[in-house]
Amino acid sequence: MYQLFISGQEILLVLALALLFFGAKSIPEIARMMGKGVREFRKATNEIQREFDDASSGVKKNIHEVNNTLTKETDEIKDNIDKNTQI
Repeated sequence: MYQLFISGQEILLVLALALLFFGAKSIPEIARMMGKGVREFRKATNEIQREFDDASSGVKKNIHEVNNTLTKETDEIKDNIDKNTQI
């Protein structure tokens, strides 16, 4: 998990300042809005990752096909060399 370099005293200070600036009634609303923002950010990040994976799957398939073709051709060349050296 990602860890911020903030100590417990610093967190308490930030919470106390938030309480002073915004008041006790608005802090839950602010926390809700921040939670929604984080949720939307994660959703967007997951969507971008899924689109990237979808786009790269075609490239991966092409690379796999090229690899198989090259392996088959090099095996044929090896077989021909082996046959020619046995003569």
